[in-house]
Amino acid sequence: MALSSMTGFARGHGVAGHYAWAWELKSVNAKGLDFKLRTPPGWDSIEPAVRARAADKLARGSVFANLTVDRSGVAPVVHVNETVLAAVLDTINGLAGKVAASPPRLDGILALKGVIEVAEAEENEAERRDAEAAVVKGFEQAVDALVSMRRTEGEVLGRALSARLTEIGTLAARAEAAPGRKPEAVKARLAEQIAALLDTSQRLDPDRLHQEAILLATKADIREELDRLAAHVAQAKALIAGGGPIGRKLDFLAQELNRESNTLCAKANDVELTNIGLELKAVVEQFREQVQNLE
Repeated sequence: MALSSMTGFARGHGVAGHYAWAWELKSVNAKGLDFKLRTPPGWDSIEPAVRARAADKLARGSVFANLTVDRSGVAPVVHVNETVLAAVLDTINGLAGKVAASPPRLDGILALKGVIEVAEAEENEAERRDAEAAVVKGFEQAVDALVSMRRTEGEVLGRALSARLTEIGTLAARAEAAPGRKPEAVKARLAEQIAALLDTSQRLDPDRLHQEAILLATKADIREELDRLAAHVAQAKALIAGGGPIGRKLDFLAQELNRESNTLCAKANDVELTNIGLELKAVVEQFREQVQNLE
């Protein structure tokens, strides 16, 4: 299964009878699936079907779906408000002979507010149902386009994440081969530190010195961190190769990689290992940031 990004955009439009509709979808990062739907008044009935299709196709992301519908090509219905017209005519008749004016024209009377009412023709129930079905199908097509775009971005993300993992592996190998990790180098540093302890006091117990030497050696050993880094890198590569919605799992591994790189930096006992640890932290942070975009 391919990897998918959580960011994307898609549009879809069509015509069903007298209804012209258009969908606009966009998605951004989110911890789960957060689907926000906006429809014109009177189109709430399509919401359950639209939400079900979104949940089928998308696993994560904050998705905004906006529907616009325009009903055109239908002749309006003109209605004369008989009550208002009668009241206007009574008023005109009452003023006859009282005001010197020309008799009112028909177009003037009909132009008075409330005399003529223009409304849309009533919707045909069957045509409306067909339009709703077409709108839902159009949503499916728009979601497919959104999924396609997210997968295209996911492929790019997958390559970038794999490159970061390769860098992490290379840095771990450099740390493994660092001269500062060689037994003779560790031994020399321990001798220096023990000599410093002896300089501070000549009354140190030999057993105590032995314990201090073991403690210093343990603190200097990064074998465990290197092993865990290798295990996390291998697991992350396997997840990327398998594809699918793996963003949360990779986010957890990014935290573990960050933990090991921090410990490696803390244990580093020479300049080279310290520099490698700092490079490692930077690459792990890049990996973590890119993982945030993955579904």
